[in-house]
Amino acid sequence: MRRFLLPLLIFIVLIAFLAVGLRLKPREVPSPFIGKPAPAFVLSQLHQPDSSFTPVDMLGQVWLLNVWASWCVSCRQEHPVLLDLSRHNVAPIIGLDYKDEREPAKAWLSEHGDPYRLSIWDRDGKVGIDYGVYGVPETFVIDKTGTVRMKHIGPLTPTVVSEKIIPLVKELNGA
Repeated sequence: MRRFLLPLLIFIVLIAFLAVGLRLKPREVPSPFIGKPAPAFVLSQLHQPDSSFTPVDMLGQVWLLNVWASWCVSCRQEHPVLLDLSRHNVAPIIGLDYKDEREPAKAWLSEHGDPYRLSIWDRDGKVGIDYGVYGVPETFVIDKTGTVRMKHIGPLTPTVVSEKIIPLVKELNGA
């Protein structure tokens, strides 16, 4: 009887872990940056290589940092949502072109439309790593003081935008 007890206990523990794991939402991975200052960086702009961008440029504004790439299949799925969000002028969207080549990225935006106030070029992915990017696309909401308030992993959907992004941006803007 005892020799069956240990395997039974192990089986029960594994079932418990499985049950907990099935309740987790992979798009809601907690970010250590929530409530903390956005990591600092200086990158060249995608379309104007002689001009740079740093998050300090956005102080005083609530803004979105959207991590994307021309090679990203999910970015195609998300792109119409970003274009719509941009048209509604909810908040400035800064694109972070992640581990990409400059010319294909520019061509991709030219072909599909450019929802970004500007895009910055993170060819080697160091800034993405600093932000804890798991993969593209990912979107961050950053408040007027430069504090990360939200991170969304995966493509934005109309539901995420209307139920999470827009209400948060309005709250952060005091509206």
